[in-house]
Amino acid sequence: MTNPYNWQKSSFSGGGDGNSCLELAAGPAAIRLRESDTPTTHLTTSAVPLAQLLRGIKTGILITPPT
Repeated sequence: MTNPYNWQKSSFSGGGDGNSCLELAAGPAAIRLRESDTPTTHLTTSAVPLAQLLRGIKTGILITPPT
């Protein structure tokens, strides 16, 4: 079975070939995300929700403070 997506590894995943990497594949209709240790499981989204998620992570809005 061939993989129709051009997966790109996150630059934050480090330089090794380990299985702890977030990978992204962008297509004309959707953006797919997967964890390298479970490559057959994909999350599908579009640019706007992904940008909102990343903005929330970067600004700390999505981080729950410890109790």
